[in-house]
Amino acid sequence: MHKSSTPACTQKLARRIALHAMALGLAALAPLGAAHADAWPAQPLKAIVPFGPGSSPDQVARIVGEKAGAILGQAIVIENKPGASGNIGTYAIANAKPDGYTFGVSITGPLVNNTLLFDKLPYAPATDLSPLTLAVHQPNVLVVPATAGIAYVGQLLDALKKNPDKYNFPSPGAGTVSHLAVELMLQQIGARATHVPYPSSPAALTSLLSGDTQFAALPPIAVMSMVKDGRLKALAVTSSKRSSLLPDIPTLAEVGVPGIEGSAWIGFVISSKVPADIQKKLSDALIQAVRDPEVSKRLQAQFMDPVASTPAEFRGYMDDELKRWEPLIRKLGIKGQ
Repeated sequence: MHKSSTPACTQKLARRIALHAMALGLAALAPLGAAHADAWPAQPLKAIVPFGPGSSPDQVARIVGEKAGAILGQAIVIENKPGASGNIGTYAIANAKPDGYTFGVSITGPLVNNTLLFDKLPYAPATDLSPLTLAVHQPNVLVVPATAGIAYVGQLLDALKKNPDKYNFPSPGAGTVSHLAVELMLQQIGARATHVPYPSSPAALTSLLSGDTQFAALPPIAVMSMVKDGRLKALAVTSSKRSSLLPDIPTLAEVGVPGIEGSAWIGFVISSKVPADIQKKLSDALIQAVRDPEVSKRLQAQFMDPVASTPAEFRGYMDDELKRWEPLIRKLGIKGQ
């Protein structure tokens, strides 16, 4: 006569079956997880721009993002998050879900200078963000209205030295490179002028053309069309060597004002929590995109010098920028708006 199993035996058998099923399930999931990682990106990506549509960072994100998306086999969708001197959008990049599907573009302020300009930031650029590549340089162009009667940079420098505090200059905001490059120039020639911050380069240009301000150092994309149509006179570039895109415009160093490296650079970054292998895959795609001849041509048409640095080179450059601008920011007591 067959005896039924005891309750204890039944429970042991059930546990063995359950453990066996769990082991089979984990074994099945392991290759799926690996395949998922290998397949990144499996969906469209999002590039956050901490400034408005049409801005220089926005244009770089769209031009480079289009090609990088083709390289990765997924679309890159642009999302503009302007505000607080670029801090809002840059924080959104740092705080994004660390799966590699959200990255962004940013500039000197949110990535370097804002750590000095603001008493507290919601993110730490050095630890919360990983550099992907420095995309472009834009040496600022020192300009005056054509009606000012100033033909070359030496005339402006002499006028600034002879007339302390008579001249005003605009910028797209306190602590921007447009502001700091001029302050450094004034410091080196022993002159003074009054800084007037505006919310954007177009607003700064309006003040220049209306006579509210008298000279400015602004990105070439903002001023060169007005230089070409005769409304502005380009005097110098705020870089250590002449720009290949503006070969006829001298540097400040050529007229005896060395040491000024005021580039309105733009680069790509991502949350530092994103796995290193995904960071590298995205960085490689962005670097390849910037180096693409057609992309380079489109960037140069906007007076932007393509760079395509490695992440380590980009990190080193940001460290150099902090060393470059920190003494001046602290000396002048500049604060963000």
